Amino acid sequence: MSARTLTCQVTEVENLSPDVFGVTLTGRAEAMQHAPGQYLELKLDDTTWVPFSIASADRRDGVIELHIQHWPERDNSARLRELLQVANQLTLRLPGGECVLDRESERPLLLIAAGTGFSQMKAIVEAVLHEQPQRDISLWWAAREHRDLYLEQLASLWAQTHNNVCFHAVTESPLEEPLAAGERITHHLGRIDQVLKTADITPDTHDVYISGSPNMVYACLDVLDTKGMKLERVFSDVFAYAPRST
Repeated sequence: MSARTLTCQVTEVENLSPDVFGVTLTGRAEAMQHAPGQYLELKLDDTTWVPFSIASADRRDGVIELHIQHWPERDNSARLRELLQVANQLTLRLPGGECVLDRESERPLLLIAAGTGFSQMKAIVEAVLHEQPQRDISLWWAAREHRDLYLEQLASLWAQTHNNVCFHAVTESPLEEPLAAGERITHHLGRIDQVLKTADITPDTHDVYISGSPNMVYACLDVLDTKGMKLERVFSDVFAYAPRST
């Protein structure tokens, strides 16, 4: 699927948390096509394109969702926030990325995300629930504070309504209030790589997708490697833009 440059409409901007806002974009359905796990790039000016994971599976309706972390101290983040407040249209380049759902595989999924890395996993979960509704999904979503799990209710709903979905919320600070009730909903306190180290998981039997900073991804990779993970079944955009030096 080759990348395309197009103009789309900004149809909604909403606050998902104090630090994350959701953006809904609409364009021609055939031009907005993408695979679960891919990203797009937003044009800020003639020389600046900013990548964001696509937070929605392709529903063939031309609608795409983004989850954008706002960093007031970062120039590009502030410029993008200002642009979205005044622009009705944006220029996109999509799709990008090779970290996509393997639709031929029936292996259970181990999805590990930090912060807005959840957006990439959201697209994958939506596609699997639609196309492979019996495929097992274990979602681990890590954040520093409880409030940073900005779509916790959605992740909990997946686990409450699908017997093949488990949701593991991981926070470095104690919970501000209990998680939603459910036998497949669990909270873990600590840093995600440390939590995975003591977790009862068998990554060698899974397809593993990891989304977060390079440090987070490689820390998790090292832990999973000790548990017998098959490297050829591990996928992350980090491997392309921040390869680990040997």
